[in-house]
Amino acid sequence: MSNKILWADDEIDQLKSHIIFLRNKGFEVTPVTNGGDAVSLIKSRPFDIVFLDEQMPGMDGLATLEKIQEIQPSLPVVMITKSEEESIMEDAIGNKISDYLIKPVNPNQILLTIKRILDKRRIQNEKAAQSYLKNFNELSAKFSEDTSWQEWIDIYKKLTHWELNLESSDEGLQQVLQDQFQQANQAFGKFIKLEYRGWLKAQDSDHPVLSPDLLEWKVFPLLKENKTVVFFLIDCMRYDQWLLFQGLLNDYYTIQTDFYYSILPTATPFSRNAIFSGLYPLEIQRRYPDLWEMGKDETSLNRNEEILLQRYLNRNGLPEQVKYEKIINPEDGNKIADKISNYTQAQFSTIIYNFVDTLVHSRSDSEVLKQLAPDVSAFRSLTETWFQHSSLLRMFKELSKQDVTVVVSTDHGSVRSMRDTKVFGDRDAATNLRYKFGRNLRAQESAAIYIDKPHAYQLPVEPPANSYIIAKEDYFFVYPNNYNKFQNRYRDTFQHGGASMEEMILPVVTMKPRE
Repeated sequence: MSNKILWADDEIDQLKSHIIFLRNKGFEVTPVTNGGDAVSLIKSRPFDIVFLDEQMPGMDGLATLEKIQEIQPSLPVVMITKSEEESIMEDAIGNKISDYLIKPVNPNQILLTIKRILDKRRIQNEKAAQSYLKNFNELSAKFSEDTSWQEWIDIYKKLTHWELNLESSDEGLQQVLQDQFQQANQAFGKFIKLEYRGWLKAQDSDHPVLSPDLLEWKVFPLLKENKTVVFFLIDCMRYDQWLLFQGLLNDYYTIQTDFYYSILPTATPFSRNAIFSGLYPLEIQRRYPDLWEMGKDETSLNRNEEILLQRYLNRNGLPEQVKYEKIINPEDGNKIADKISNYTQAQFSTIIYNFVDTLVHSRSDSEVLKQLAPDVSAFRSLTETWFQHSSLLRMFKELSKQDVTVVVSTDHGSVRSMRDTKVFGDRDAATNLRYKFGRNLRAQESAAIYIDKPHAYQLPVEPPANSYIIAKEDYFFVYPNNYNKFQNRYRDTFQHGGASMEEMILPVVTMKPRE
């Protein structure tokens, strides 16, 4: 397959000989005379490299470059300019171009630039593929029920980094990686089934930090040192998504990333209340019965987070006054971003950002979003594009100018649910796709963790409910009634509540502004 080149120059007619030369070398060249046409084509067609004239009427080269990077940040762009002014070169390089050339350019100069840029990417992809395949067996050998929780964090990190590094590799290699990820989650599900219950009653350090321990681990020590802290909880954020966000923040902060495990179910009513209360769900119900209601409307279970947080701070001898915000829509986000510096006047502020979770649920219900983000890689890119233009990024940039420590984490991740399994039980059981609580629940044993003694898992139940069931790997639950309808509706959707690495192993990030 020939490489596709887009060349934007208002004097493109004078470059016909260059274009013919490149076509004779096997390249597919699309010429345009202005930046607007270049941007429109990049929105609708794939290109491997762009040559961009710096001095075009209307939308000039730098403005066009900015638009291109909004659409496809990784697309290589070579700036061509008549000027040798240092400021223009700095502007171009500052916008992360792949190279720049000074007019007049000759065909061989263009050819060498193409080969250097595209071959570099090809060589990098080949090296990444070779490195992955070389380490494939060693990594697979670690997938075991006897693997420690620390080793599972390392496995998840490695698989996630391979996912990002092999995005441009051939489909066959990507399928090998997907299969290995699935094998890892199969072993991880067995590991969680064996070990999780023991973590909840462990008295020593041989268990991971869990949701109720998160703030005491990462935030409270900073408050006791009289540091100013802003804690962001990005609902439903996975580690791979955070890595893309971090790429846009490295210039503003020094960043340290650690990991903790979400409690089960990996769903907002359970995991997020546990974070803000420092208690397991059963403990919340027993200690603060007025703040916990089991029912079908589970969103109502998160109405009391601020009160739970204030009581948690009070129990730890910390000031219970905290600035608390929950951002559900863009308007709220923009209002807070406009005044984010005011939040550093309080010692502790908490901001919950719900957009990633909203995007997950929207993709499940929207055929348009499914087409825009047909797989994990595309969904990850869609999330990155949102972040680039979000009020959340504005907040982070503004806070980087303040004397503040920013802590970022999430309450749970999500998994692309590809396989269904039938679930049987009382019709009043919870409707969630990755977990359910109810009476006499049953499902395929290999696909689920069955909890017949919820109190041993620090989970509340109210009669007639007497059990929970948690999906493993990438399974989702479907009742036998209208089975085909719901199987088709929810297959290939991102869900949470279950026991997978993507849902349970979560980043917690400490960011300090660069001086």
